[in-house]
Amino acid sequence: MRAGRGGGTLDEHQSGRDAAHRTPSGRFDEDDVRVRPGRGTRPRSRLRPLHLDATGGFVTAVDRGRYTCLVADRAVTAARARELGRKSVVVGDRVALVGDLTGEDGTLARIVRVEERSTVLRRTADDDDPYERVVVANADQLVIVTSLADPPPRTGLIDRCVVAAYVGGLEPLLCLTKSDLATPDALLAEYAALGLAAVTTQRGTEPAELRARLADQMSVLIGHSGVGKSTLVNALVPAAARATGVVSAIGRGRHTSSSAVALPLAGGGWVIDTPGIRSFGLAHATPADLLVAFPDLAGGAEGCPPGCAHGSAADGCTLDAWVAAGHAAPARLDSFRRLLAARTAPDA
Repeated sequence: MRAGRGGGTLDEHQSGRDAAHRTPSGRFDEDDVRVRPGRGTRPRSRLRPLHLDATGGFVTAVDRGRYTCLVADRAVTAARARELGRKSVVVGDRVALVGDLTGEDGTLARIVRVEERSTVLRRTADDDDPYERVVVANADQLVIVTSLADPPPRTGLIDRCVVAAYVGGLEPLLCLTKSDLATPDALLAEYAALGLAAVTTQRGTEPAELRARLADQMSVLIGHSGVGKSTLVNALVPAAARATGVVSAIGRGRHTSSSAVALPLAGGGWVIDTPGIRSFGLAHATPADLLVAFPDLAGGAEGCPPGCAHGSAADGCTLDAWVAAGHAAPARLDSFRRLLAARTAPDA
């Protein structure tokens, strides 16, 4: 028993208070029920605002959390809205914006929605890096820029870029620079079975053939530093004034572009210049992803065991039998397996 003030126990005092508030039927009155006030009167909701009045825009540049978006005929600076969560926003994205869309200095809009992407160019930092990064969205073609000399071509990186293009839904285009220093015949022969489109350029010469390939397309230029990519961009878009560099004594170029940027072409279309790269990780690419780009081999893979790596007939792959039956050219299977190997082989 607990002692209470004025004699008696606490239990007796409590019983006395309870009895005073009971109704004749012996039950407590509803006024005796204490309701603890809530923290607020605004109801909680998981619904996000629809922003039906948002204005469409096109992301042309990304810089430290700020996004340059083309809205009608003006450039608008924007930030990501909280409702986007972790969804990335990259150059080439089509987005919906709210807020100040005047584009005046000091104004800031908000990106509230990223529209569905038609294509994506992805890469990982390394082959064992599980985190893939979307580099560019909604591009039509991937222009793989490589020099024929100074520095010499590195087919490992070309193969990896071709894989990334196929997996991301882009058309690959080989752009071979410095053809005044070396002939492109041997390199083109290596990719003949893939049927890749290719153009060549010379230093100091207008890249007319390349310009024609880029017309009315959204094209991404990618390549090692020092291959002449920024020089090409300056020839295609003189107002861009992209910095150019020189090749070091060990045959590697210096990084001159620090971020991706979309530039309008005078004849229609866009060219997206990307920073020079040292490597191109493909941890996200699977054999099944790459097989989509080889429709002439797809039928032969139907008899393969689940999760087949398509390495050889000894592992159960049925592609060899498919080719032997005349359904596809042997060179196509060789190219397919070469690109499969490129996903994990050095890019040198």
